[in-house]
Amino acid sequence: MNKLKEIMLEAKNIFLKARKSHDWEHTQRVYNLCMHLGRTKGTDLEVLQLAAFLHDIGREAQDRSKGTICHAKKGAEMAREILRKYNFPENKISKVIHCIEAHSFRGGIAPRSKEAMILYDADKLDAIGAIGIGRAFVFAGEIGAKVHNKDVDIVNTRPYSEDDTAYREFMVKLRKIKDRMLTQEGKHIAEERHKFMVDFFDRLNKEVDGQL
Repeated sequence: MNKLKEIMLEAKNIFLKARKSHDWEHTQRVYNLCMHLGRTKGTDLEVLQLAAFLHDIGREAQDRSKGTICHAKKGAEMAREILRKYNFPENKISKVIHCIEAHSFRGGIAPRSKEAMILYDADKLDAIGAIGIGRAFVFAGEIGAKVHNKDVDIVNTRPYSEDDTAYREFMVKLRKIKDRMLTQEGKHIAEERHKFMVDFFDRLNKEVDGQL
């Protein structure tokens, strides 16, 4: 078994008790998007593959802390240990770690490398569109949020509360993603997925008001 396969299985094992909104299937989708976006000249596919498999391994720590721990920072620490165990050279490890640290909004680290930009876009694309809506509702259920509350005061709501609905996630974060994409192909995909979300929540609000 090659090192990449072993690391993939090790990462998968970390997700055995993960919340379904950020489970191994999310990692697989991000990996597939990375491979789609990364098929351009000059991309280090090994760095990208490793970063995709490991990018969310710190998510459980963030969920347990109700958001006080940054999963990108925690995941980078965990990934460094894993990669050193498999004797990857330090310069390659540093490239993978940068991708992981820079993939999150909350991390405060801007993606600098091509691989980091691709991982960033792939991770964000999985948060929008039809799959993004599905994940937002799953997460809301996991933390005990309401199904929907279109009249909530977004400014004065808190994450990980009953007001942290899928609609709040859309208003606070998801609707802004298309304007933050870094690759041309990522921007193209995001435009279509964004439109789907806008149409969905528009219809949902109308149905809640009894208009349809």
